[in-house]
Amino acid sequence: MNIYVKGLSDERFQRPLELIADLFFEESVVSQQPFEDANIEVSFELRIEETAMAAAVLTAKETGHVYTASFEKELSGFETDKDRFKQIKNVVLHVYLSVLQDHTGIVQNWGILTGVRPTKLLHKKLRDGESQESAHEQLKEQYLITDEKIRLMQQIVDRQLAVVPDLYNLSNEVSIYIGIPFCPTKCAYCTFPAYAINGRQGSVDSFLGGLHYEMREIGRWLKEKGVKITTVYYGGGTPTSITAEEMDMLYEEMYESFPNVANIREITVEAGRPDTITPEKLEVLNKWNIDRISINPQSYIQETLKAIGRHHTVEETVTKFQLAREMGMNNINMDLIIGLPGEGVPEFQHTLNETEKLLPESLTVHTLSFKRASEMTKNKKKYKVADREEISDMMNMASAWTNEHGYVPYYLYRQKNILGNLENVGYSFPGQESIYNIMIMEEQQTIIGLGCGASSKFVHPETGKITRFANPKDPKSYNDGFKHYTEEKIKILNELFKESKITE
Repeated sequence: MNIYVKGLSDERFQRPLELIADLFFEESVVSQQPFEDANIEVSFELRIEETAMAAAVLTAKETGHVYTASFEKELSGFETDKDRFKQIKNVVLHVYLSVLQDHTGIVQNWGILTGVRPTKLLHKKLRDGESQESAHEQLKEQYLITDEKIRLMQQIVDRQLAVVPDLYNLSNEVSIYIGIPFCPTKCAYCTFPAYAINGRQGSVDSFLGGLHYEMREIGRWLKEKGVKITTVYYGGGTPTSITAEEMDMLYEEMYESFPNVANIREITVEAGRPDTITPEKLEVLNKWNIDRISINPQSYIQETLKAIGRHHTVEETVTKFQLAREMGMNNINMDLIIGLPGEGVPEFQHTLNETEKLLPESLTVHTLSFKRASEMTKNKKKYKVADREEISDMMNMASAWTNEHGYVPYYLYRQKNILGNLENVGYSFPGQESIYNIMIMEEQQTIIGLGCGASSKFVHPETGKITRFANPKDPKSYNDGFKHYTEEKIKILNELFKESKITE
């Protein structure tokens, strides 16, 4: 679909216009310069004074149909030109989305939102003193979010505040993410730093040496400054790809280096690939009082697992889940993915039926996203996926199934190029939620990333301003520079916490 946009001179509108167009059309080209084969022309009128007023007229070249929309919003509460432009941009996108919805007949449940964390918006409005009714009305009017999604957002916000009542007061604590960049194989949809572990023992040894160094130095800083840790999350990759002995040494380092480990609210280890789980590794987890893990089937269709590059069997998922349960893992998360290649409603129903036999404490339901650097995106024609309507049906099935089995939604995030413009939702039995998932999504505190590919997110305790810092993704670059990256993180931490009063 070729869309000619006229009347907007600021190039900063280009990318947001493209993102909105992608919600409606499989392939689209948006140009602010005239071109002959445009299928749609959208003319904008934009007036900016104390308010921002935008009007849009969409003309469909083939049919001659015309659709119009207008919207006006007071410009207020901005601290920078960037904040001001964001408000203006939202007004433009409001009318743009409206005329595209009228033209296509497709309603976008998330309105103009293309960002990752919609619940942050609701948290902010409620924290700023808005009533629930007023906050909901603003989300609907300003962002065109549907009532269904607003109800889901409110349900999640309520659950998060029940699980972490002091959520808004944790800015003087931190959480820790530890990235282990190795997996048995790399999945076709994956863009995480993940390297096949076979034959890489030299890289693994060097990497673990750097990781231990980072843990010691960051732990020393936390102890000196009196900063508490809220949660620790071992992700990757697959953290259980390394040996039981290496895991044992890693958790010993955590207990020696980090402050008050016994009082950390939650420690999670992803054991996502069932083929990495052994009795010896589960014994190590027990030794260090870690009982929250992930075992991720993604699908219970063997052909699908083969197609996406997961070399474990469906039976192995079930066997390893049962082994973990028998060996004391009391809080097991499982991930399912909607829209995997070749799967539709019948296949997803089968996966839900199999999940019912295990009933993990929490379940994250992902909607497949075509991530730019993934094998699946590079070879889209090879991977046939369900259409928008069937994807939506499967998401509704997941929502109904979790509700029927006593799960409640507790966190949510979205991704670019997500099928059906839907979302990823974490469900759990009440009281079994992942606090780390809440902290990473709602951005209420600093998360320090250690290890290969780990990204740190520094949240200023007073202003909430976010600074990001990433370790290199490949093991060689990490091994060459881990001391430098550790020093840089400590510099940022010193600046971040120097003026804030750290509570005992």
